[in-house]
Amino acid sequence: MSSGNRSEAVDVQKSYEVRTYGCQMNVHDSERLSGLLEDAGYVRAPEGSDGDADVVVFNTCAVRENADNKLYGNLGRLAPMKTRRPGMQIAVGGCLAQKDRDTIVARAPWVDVVFGTHNIGKLPVLLERARVQEEAQVEIAESLEAFPSTLPTRRESAYAAWVSISVGCNNTCTFCIVPALRGKEKDRRTGDILAEIEALVAEGVSEITLLGQNVNAYGSDIGDREAFSKLLRACGTIDGLERVRFTSPHPRDFTDDVIAAMAETPNVMPQLHMPMQSGSDRVLKAMRRSYRQERFLGIIEKVRTAMPDAALSTDIIVGFPGETEEDFEQTMHAVREARFANAFTFQYSKRPGTPAADMDDQIPKEVVQERYMRLSALQEAISWEENKKQVGRTLDVMVAEGEGRKDGATHRLSGRAPDNRLVHFTKPDQDVRPGDVVTVAVTYAAPHHLLAEGAPLGVRRTRSGDAWEKRNAAAPEPAGVMLGIPGVGVPAPLPEAAVPGCGLG
Repeated sequence: MSSGNRSEAVDVQKSYEVRTYGCQMNVHDSERLSGLLEDAGYVRAPEGSDGDADVVVFNTCAVRENADNKLYGNLGRLAPMKTRRPGMQIAVGGCLAQKDRDTIVARAPWVDVVFGTHNIGKLPVLLERARVQEEAQVEIAESLEAFPSTLPTRRESAYAAWVSISVGCNNTCTFCIVPALRGKEKDRRTGDILAEIEALVAEGVSEITLLGQNVNAYGSDIGDREAFSKLLRACGTIDGLERVRFTSPHPRDFTDDVIAAMAETPNVMPQLHMPMQSGSDRVLKAMRRSYRQERFLGIIEKVRTAMPDAALSTDIIVGFPGETEEDFEQTMHAVREARFANAFTFQYSKRPGTPAADMDDQIPKEVVQERYMRLSALQEAISWEENKKQVGRTLDVMVAEGEGRKDGATHRLSGRAPDNRLVHFTKPDQDVRPGDVVTVAVTYAAPHHLLAEGAPLGVRRTRSGDAWEKRNAAAPEPAGVMLGIPGVGVPAPLPEAAVPGCGLG
């Protein structure tokens, strides 16, 4: 965690808990919030505290229709705890706070602070102001005050890290409210991005994931359409940086120079998560997606030609207003053609405040459910077939933390292959740490993971493993509470309902 001058706001060390909902951007923002609070003198509450902290922060998501119900339900459960604990404070930030700024305190008057997506850096000041003035503080900035990467950060992983390259989005997809809440796209200076990556590598990080609401539109601020491919190539020159990933790109901005940079830069991983959303040209037009099925599948073909072993994943919405059976069959056709390693499929639900919520021809729930089940069954079969092709391959797996829920019982470890597939493997005789790299031979494939039975072929202890060991020896602290569908890439498993890239790309 980077640090500035320690604030005098907290006289006695108090505990905090951050609860995160939503996409990778929110997860990374929560690292900033944790860093800000620790910089102000707070300490993280023990695992399982379940609201038993001096400060509880909700970092919210507005993507799902019932997001507000979840928030107010959780706030309601904390109300009696706050009554019993004088001095306890509750803060609500993120996309839902940006959207519902005027109603949160009205519906939950025991909330102390409401802040938006553009001013997360104000959290410690707002908490102190609420304490002194003994009244709720609501402060929502309409535009970005400072790029979040300038803020202190408490990284959740010692070996892998998120790196924001832009915030906001210039697209107007009719199903998505996030651009209205995150604002127009604002790019970070390339030099600042590379400086952050170099600093992370110096601390032991060996894998980074470049983040943006529309990550490959990077450069639109300065009018350089090749800025993103140049950034990928620049990452390839950083000594000690072993793995580079990015999420989520938009097909509109996926140019040939990006594919070339991926294929020609050794530490850029052979993995691509690119949201398709629908395979129907008519539905894509209604969604205001600026590509059509032929364009999307053409990108897939170019990526596979340049990187035959690349694993591709996507997001798909089923049951968008007006979707006919013929439209849905076009999505099924595109899935068969693309052969994704996995797909995050969603049943369309209204996002209040989006154009799609007011469209005619809302599809009956039972029809959406039936189509969703058909698509899920097709993708499950394809995922399994694609994973079976990995049997017999030798893979370098970066050991992960918390990815294998049954590892203790099976005496296995888990990690990610270069293409981001999850691999469970036999625990080596020698000690290995998260961040170390283990070479294994794949012996079995399931739809959502690979298994490497038998002794590993090799173990490489890394600087990342050293960093993990040092961090845990110095301060063995639990990970924060994150709520929210698994996303792509490491660091650390995402919240269980995190939507990759807010489903924006």
